[in-house]
Amino acid sequence: MKNLVKNKSLLNNFLAIFVLAVLMLWAKTYITQVTQFKLGVEGPLQQFLLLINPLGSALLFLSVAFLFKGKRKLTVLIFIYTLMTILLFANAVYYRFFSDFITLPTISQTQNFGDLGGSVLTLLKPYDVLFFVDIFVLIYIRFSKKINFQSGKIGFKMPAAVVAAAIILSIVNLQLAEADRPDLLSRGFDRSYIVKYLGMYNYSIYDSVKTFEASSERASADSSDIAEIINYTNSFSSQPNEKYFGKAKDMNVIYLHLESMQSFLIDYELDGEQVTPFLNSLVKNENTMYFDNFYHQTAQGKTSDAEFMLENSLFGLPQGSAFITKGQNTFEAAPSILKDYGYTSAVFHGNNGSFWNRNMIYNQFGYDEFFDESSYDTADSKNMAEYGLMDKPFFEQSQSLLETLPQPFYTKFITVAHHFPYKIDQDLVSIGKATTGDTSVDNYFQTARYADEAIEQFFTYLKESGLYENTMIVMYGDHYGISDNHNKAMEQIIGEEVTPVVNADLQRVPLFIHVPGMEGGVNHTYGGQIDLLPTVLHLLGVETKNNIHFGTDLLSEEHSEIVPFRNGNFVSPTIYSLDGKYYDPKTGEMLDESKMETAEKLKAMVEEKLHYSDKVVNGDLLRFHSKDGSIKE
Repeated sequence: MKNLVKNKSLLNNFLAIFVLAVLMLWAKTYITQVTQFKLGVEGPLQQFLLLINPLGSALLFLSVAFLFKGKRKLTVLIFIYTLMTILLFANAVYYRFFSDFITLPTISQTQNFGDLGGSVLTLLKPYDVLFFVDIFVLIYIRFSKKINFQSGKIGFKMPAAVVAAAIILSIVNLQLAEADRPDLLSRGFDRSYIVKYLGMYNYSIYDSVKTFEASSERASADSSDIAEIINYTNSFSSQPNEKYFGKAKDMNVIYLHLESMQSFLIDYELDGEQVTPFLNSLVKNENTMYFDNFYHQTAQGKTSDAEFMLENSLFGLPQGSAFITKGQNTFEAAPSILKDYGYTSAVFHGNNGSFWNRNMIYNQFGYDEFFDESSYDTADSKNMAEYGLMDKPFFEQSQSLLETLPQPFYTKFITVAHHFPYKIDQDLVSIGKATTGDTSVDNYFQTARYADEAIEQFFTYLKESGLYENTMIVMYGDHYGISDNHNKAMEQIIGEEVTPVVNADLQRVPLFIHVPGMEGGVNHTYGGQIDLLPTVLHLLGVETKNNIHFGTDLLSEEHSEIVPFRNGNFVSPTIYSLDGKYYDPKTGEMLDESKMETAEKLKAMVEEKLHYSDKVVNGDLLRFHSKDGSIKE
């Protein structure tokens, strides 16, 4: 502060303060982009772009202060500076868990900030105070009596020159980015590319534009759009496998939602002890098929994205959660389809019904019942996790509710105990922690074991109640539990370096399909959550040729083993496309040049599929589609 006072003659001048603010914001943003985000920066050009992209934004946004007079100039400057700092800090914290950036739709999901909520403190770092130190410097300049601030007459030329410099710098930035990454803005499935090339603040502008475009699609959509979608989905729909079609005909359906469960846990031993002994036993069950190359495909909607895909075979949105932003849409979801086959339907979840807007969108899916926390005894705090009722009392209390449903029923049970930050009363644990030094990773195994035990108890109930022999049980992992921000600790867990290919394989989640009388075993087919709806319907003997699905039956001989991710990446048995590069999954090395043409074609197919799915959701196109496959005019 003494140095500031010594240079008070400079600080009396608004232009000098403006330059100081621009330099501080530029430096802070660049340091944050380098240290807090994994942007995959390579080569001198990308390094240069990462360096300059905050400068144009800082100049442009802070120049708004020139529009005001007197000390209001400085007040507005500090206000805008603070807002930009908050945006930067919020993205840094959000990224620590989600490995992603905040979008406008996620800001609108305020009721869901419980997804960080009580866990947000675990994401904060001691050095986070450095995000705000410079704001106090500016506030000191504004209110210090030792600095006699005089705004003076700046005139028109200087602000105009600043704005012109900002625009020119931004245009040069964009041109260089487009030269290195063609069609950057038109193929913006991956937000990390936008941040890397254009910077945190320009990304926010881009996100706002894309959000507006998506919200305006519904108004301009008509029945001709659904005709295009029908032609597209018909081009890759899969015929049922006769061996499995109708294997579960007229059976009940129970989905068990395995919160944050990743496939590496299956058969994994911690200090010589199996972490998930019951799930491990199901892999060997004669009537259970286990898919060991099944991937989650969620984005910012996380759990809600997983539900959205399994119910509708539509991809989640690139920004935010369709559960919240598209809660009034028309859908062709599993509960609605199965109504015509005599099924009643219900969801069981020991949390607030408004969380993820479930109490609204479940109606749109066609569910008959939603048993939320109001249906459970949640008075005992010992039975409560951060996001609802612990799994064991949840399953116990769900039994009487399940028995009220007429059969056949289609149901989904959403567990919460195995949820970040994986806290659990040590009186409830039956396995030790890992010792990597990373709290999230170390705690992960105790809640996984608890969830495994809860599922075993529920299976026991199903057998004792007589439901087991007439019920198809589908268990799926919803999304990763340990993000790639913890890969250093994960290397200790899995005993190998987490390369791009290994990191992609860590996105595998368990999928178990148990059908009494069906031949089980381990199925190595590549697939994802988008494929669950046609798979389950075909097992129930329900034809899907008139439905609009973007997945294909995992058991069909025509199943596509190209697994798209929401950011445009994909995996397959022969090619992995990850962050703009192609890999051989068997060797982990970059793909041979001779296969690049095939890889590019697959990449284009993935982007096309994501585009058409988004068109259906954003345009609410299913309102133009009838159950018999015809088009409503």
